[in-house]
Amino acid sequence: MFKNHNSVFRNLIKKVVYLIFLINTSIVLAQLPGKTDAVYSGTPWFDQNGNVVSAHGANIIKENGKFYLFGEAHTDNSNAFAGFNCYSSKDLYNWKFERIALPVQKSGKLGTNSVGERVKVMKCPKTKEYIMFMHADSITYKNQFVGYATSKKITGPYEFKGALLFNGKPIKKWDMGVFQDTDGSGYILIHGGEIYKLGDDYKSVVEQVNPNMTSGFESPTMLKKDGLYYLIGSHLTSWERNDNYYYTSNSIKGPWISRGLIAPEGSLTWNSQSTFVLPIVGTKTTTYLFMGDRWSFPKQASSATYVWQPLVISGTSLSMPTYQEAWQINIGTGIATEIKRGDTIIENTDKRIQYTGNWQQLNNENGGSESKSDEKDASFSIQFSGQQIALYSYVGVENGYAKMLLSDKKGKIITTSLIDMYSKSPLSTPVFRSPILKKDDYKLTVYVTGERPNWSDKRKSIYGSTGNFVSLDKIIIN
Repeated sequence: MFKNHNSVFRNLIKKVVYLIFLINTSIVLAQLPGKTDAVYSGTPWFDQNGNVVSAHGANIIKENGKFYLFGEAHTDNSNAFAGFNCYSSKDLYNWKFERIALPVQKSGKLGTNSVGERVKVMKCPKTKEYIMFMHADSITYKNQFVGYATSKKITGPYEFKGALLFNGKPIKKWDMGVFQDTDGSGYILIHGGEIYKLGDDYKSVVEQVNPNMTSGFESPTMLKKDGLYYLIGSHLTSWERNDNYYYTSNSIKGPWISRGLIAPEGSLTWNSQSTFVLPIVGTKTTTYLFMGDRWSFPKQASSATYVWQPLVISGTSLSMPTYQEAWQINIGTGIATEIKRGDTIIENTDKRIQYTGNWQQLNNENGGSESKSDEKDASFSIQFSGQQIALYSYVGVENGYAKMLLSDKKGKIITTSLIDMYSKSPLSTPVFRSPILKKDDYKLTVYVTGERPNWSDKRKSIYGSTGNFVSLDKIIIN
């Protein structure tokens, strides 16, 4: 009995200490704005409260000088619908959480234990209402349809109306997108290249303007430049990334001509899947922003990130020939500029990096070196002075999740993040970049979690990592 009482007491103390830790952490995080100065792809983004921006399968619309980002909220233990989030920004870098624009419904479709994905919002020119579209489904992905919701305010709350109807019946498809043409007409894009024209109030479908024209072609995304339509989609590989491809046409009704890949073959669209293209119209040019998701399953809330890149468009050619880790956009002129900084580079062999546990220093496929470990709770840390720190990993097929802690000189945690270091396409890339901090002394610590991204699809095919390795290539200090 005495032993059992001791055990209960120890467990109680642990719970109290952990609760205090969570309270202190939440207070610190609430004081940390997610200030940043550029678009950084493939790393966690933080909102004004220091929370990770959760807005996948997203789109952006601009209203009164602000950009509004709508996307899927997620949890780390289920793919069940957790709501659609709304964020706002004036510069496309710093995002303010506005609200859950459409929460989990009390019952019925988009209720508990349902699926809601690929959320898109358009403003109806005729009614001035904001119409939200989404893929609604059962948790088993066997009762899919395109649904819609409405709101008088851009940030919501949106009222879920149910299925979008065509000839009195739901459109029983899954991955979907939207497109608003220059004449104000609205369209629903469906996998396979199907395109449906919306009615004047955007609340029903009046015509199928393009039939199914190919197998697969998920995550359909469209843009228009100089009268030419570009239709982007991805292959069917579940949450795994693949080489996205595109078609062009002089008419939204086709015929459509296959044009090939939008990024170098084997790059897997720079490890992302298309979700939307935003035209950023300026006084000097228009930059077309490719918005892609870098999914991470099951840790979608913590570890999934975004790949946003400026597209290069010339005639029928549409591409992202190089991966820009950091770039800026002048909202006024529309000009995008890649950032090249002279920051301090600390290689993984530097003695300033302190390793604990079993770590190996290896040569990788790119001719460089990396430090790797798959020992649970093994870690590395570095103390530094500056305003910002970035962590580069040699991501690969054997890598798993890493836990990152950033603390100040007093030991208080500034922010935490779970990082996904898995990639089917191995490369050295930034996996974490802190917000811009007050110039001071800080400490970054990274742990091996002993977990990895894995999942299966309807065919029971297994995807994801084959190991739990955490990799360090280099650290960048600004």
